[in-house]
Amino acid sequence: MALEVKIPALGESISEVVIAKWLKKDGDFVKMDEVLCELETDKATMELNAEQAGVLKIIAAEGATLAIGDVVCSLDTDAKAPAAAAPAAEAAPATAAAPSAAAPAGQQTYASGHPSPAAAKILAEKGMDASAVAGTGKDGRVTKEDALKAEAAAPKAAAPAASTAAAAPAAPAGERNQRRERMSQLRKTVARRLVSVKNETAMLTTFNEVNMGPVMELRSRYKDKFKEKYGVGLGFMSFFTRAVCLALQEFPAVNGMIDGEELVYNDYCDISIAVSAPRGLVVPVIRNAEKLGLHEIEAEVGRLAKRARENQLTLEEMTGGTFTITNGGVFGSMLSTPIINAPQSAILGMHNIVERPIALNGEVVIRPVMYIALSYDHRIIDGRESVSFLYRVKEYLEDPARMLMGI
Repeated sequence: MALEVKIPALGESISEVVIAKWLKKDGDFVKMDEVLCELETDKATMELNAEQAGVLKIIAAEGATLAIGDVVCSLDTDAKAPAAAAPAAEAAPATAAAPSAAAPAGQQTYASGHPSPAAAKILAEKGMDASAVAGTGKDGRVTKEDALKAEAAAPKAAAPAASTAAAAPAAPAGERNQRRERMSQLRKTVARRLVSVKNETAMLTTFNEVNMGPVMELRSRYKDKFKEKYGVGLGFMSFFTRAVCLALQEFPAVNGMIDGEELVYNDYCDISIAVSAPRGLVVPVIRNAEKLGLHEIEAEVGRLAKRARENQLTLEEMTGGTFTITNGGVFGSMLSTPIINAPQSAILGMHNIVERPIALNGEVVIRPVMYIALSYDHRIIDGRESVSFLYRVKEYLEDPARMLMGI
């Protein structure tokens, strides 16, 4: 019986998938629950398993885009598992021996007027036509000696052509290769959503700078004890996440979104963290980050980042989110205007930390400074709220004791 294997329902927001890679070949016998292929959606990569054992017949090729419910392949469940293939070495000698019966070893035949290999090489190097050279070999074959004589007689005739070639402009140096790749489903979705955000939101960006000295000093002082007690490193992301959560509770519009003609305000903070993964940029979510301590945030960031690098994130881990943090500083970015992660209304951009001169207590001093940026949807967030929110984040980071005390 032929069993049709169809694209299963993968979530409310997913209507189509791409066959990323077949792991089995057409005609292979597969066991029940064996992985047949990888499916790529706009959010994650998933595996499609065999529902029963049988012989595989592939219907949708790699790279094909299918809707939910479309047939991917079929399985002949009546077929039996094949026996182990026996060695087929006996037929090889007879096949290999066939060419030797045609002519003695080392001997080749040539059509009349054709050059020998050595003669053909000489004539090709000089750009000479073999048909114009008289052959003295067997059956009129052009020998090496014939080619050398023709070469010696040709210089005067070839000289004008050489001078013409010398006058032609030299070809540009270096390779000029191109390659084309099919856009992944993730990349197409990201491109579509980014253009949609730019076109459908009133996006603005406000900037500020943070003296990272206090956070760096606190981190340097306690990172060893922190690692010893909690088993995770103390990074900057936990400080930023904690500062953002406190500021979001004070300015709820930054944590809200527009749904049709309604404004939605969230009393919880699901913080999306932008992570660079092999398939592209993904944004897993830290749920209820406002209730987590620094060590819990660091552990969750590490877990999600590891799953992102291994392409193991689930749809549930990447959906939701009320506010996004992205860190271009790890790649050396000094300043940027991040694009909102719709349907959210704001995103915070972190950047690199550079020692810069700043005024502190009436004196110019050198401090490690980070520029931070908040892109926001002006339809729901006013300028006062956006600027005040970003300044509050700055205050918490420059006075981390206040942040840890929640005041």
